[in-house]
Amino acid sequence: MCRNIRTLFNFEPPATGDEIHASALQFVRKLSGFTHPSKKNEAAFEHAIDEITIAARKLLVALETTAPPRDRAVEAAKAKERAKERFA
Repeated sequence: MCRNIRTLFNFEPPATGDEIHASALQFVRKLSGFTHPSKKNEAAFEHAIDEITIAARKLLVALETTAPPRDRAVEAAKAKERAKERFA
């Protein structure tokens, strides 16, 4: 359920708004236990996603590091290799 919750800090290029929103969506889904909320809960669900997206964006802007940025392609290749070993 949390496939889109990934490390978003210290990457080159930086995390996009869509990536931050996708992580917020997965976080709210995990907390609520809903993949899709009922009509009655939809407004609260969407509001939570918006608030968490804003908080995540603020966090990513505020964080500092001296480590060099990680390359997305290299990290993706490492993840594929781990998955290949894990599911072989």
